[in-house]
Amino acid sequence: MSKTLTRAEEQVMQALWKLGEGGYLKDIVEAMPEPKPHHNTVATLLKILVEKEVVGIQTPSRYNFYHPLLSRDAYTSGSIAGIAKGYFKGSYKEVVSFLVDKKKLSVDDLELLLKQLKKKNK
Repeated sequence: MSKTLTRAEEQVMQALWKLGEGGYLKDIVEAMPEPKPHHNTVATLLKILVEKEVVGIQTPSRYNFYHPLLSRDAYTSGSIAGIAKGYFKGSYKEVVSFLVDKKKLSVDDLELLLKQLKKKNK
């Protein structure tokens, strides 16, 4: 993932992904968690996201319709890869080990993940 998003931009993207195909400004604000940001704030963030080419814009009527150009999966994959590279020398094994050490991932979680991996590799 070459696009880095701020926390506020990520919140707007989360709302867009939640809407699925996209939405108008009022839909995006409505899909955001409380406390809802001001419409002007979201409009500014959408303008930035359009400039970053992660959000597309259509004008079917007098209001702009925004839709994600970046999928949630693609962004998540890139974010995790960035964390692994930046903090764990690119090792996902070290990421998992860190999560286990910090008690964020249990042995039961690991066993479930292992079962899922084995199913996918069959």
